[in-house]
Amino acid sequence: MIVNSIINVIIISALLIASYTDIKRREVPDWLSYGLIFVGLGLRLIYSLAVWEFSYIIYGLAGFGIMLAFALVMFYAGQWGGGDSKVLMGLGALIGLEFSAGSFLVSFFLNSLIVGAFYGLVWSILAAFANFNKFKKEVIIINKRFANLKKALIGAVALLILILIFSPDIVLKIMAGSAALVFSFTFYLMIFVKAVENACMLKYVKPSELTEGDWIANDILVGGKKIAGPRDLGVSKKQIKQLAEFYKKKKVRKVLIKTGIPFVPAFLAAYIITLFIGNIALVFL
Repeated sequence: MIVNSIINVIIISALLIASYTDIKRREVPDWLSYGLIFVGLGLRLIYSLAVWEFSYIIYGLAGFGIMLAFALVMFYAGQWGGGDSKVLMGLGALIGLEFSAGSFLVSFFLNSLIVGAFYGLVWSILAAFANFNKFKKEVIIINKRFANLKKALIGAVALLILILIFSPDIVLKIMAGSAALVFSFTFYLMIFVKAVENACMLKYVKPSELTEGDWIANDILVGGKKIAGPRDLGVSKKQIKQLAEFYKKKKVRKVLIKTGIPFVPAFLAAYIITLFIGNIALVFL
């Protein structure tokens, strides 16, 4: 269908632009993310009216709704910024959620989770190597902070290994070995992620360098009154203006922000994979 071809061109073009801005400036322009939403729903509505078949706009609204729900969860969990969330909503509106097992949006969503996990891990490893000295210091600090938890982990893993060695039950052996691996992996992954965040994803900027939606890492207080902080889920234009004024008066110094991982390129990779390969989980199975 020609409409699907147009949608593919729009999505790939938009994701290329968004990937560039996300990597370059850690933001996605509002005109692009909102444009995806309006173009997606508008194009589907026009087509539905033209052929008098309203399933097309219903699919678009369903896709927008399901991606809106997931994006809100990720945003309020502090995993994504507003730009990533709005791009995902726009993709939901454009792709649409067809109520079938082979839905393209479902395949894209699952591919995004797989590609995103791999992409995030690779990005974090590269960031750790690029800032190795700071990363190493953070690992030492975090290890000391979680020393008691580490002792408890060692005790639990030792017990599981004893079960693995001496238990005659093969099922119990498998469960004990699996649990030991999962506990150990989770603990050291937590340390790695926290060390990367502290060493590579926090930086000081002047208030004039802030952009709407930037994540403030610590509460900023002036005269005992909080101006901005992590609970704001992204700094607003009003807060940026206030901080800039306080900076001129030397009441506020540079602001510590969390930069995060530019995630839009993972959406681009996942979309291309879905378009040409399909659901990669099913392909592997």
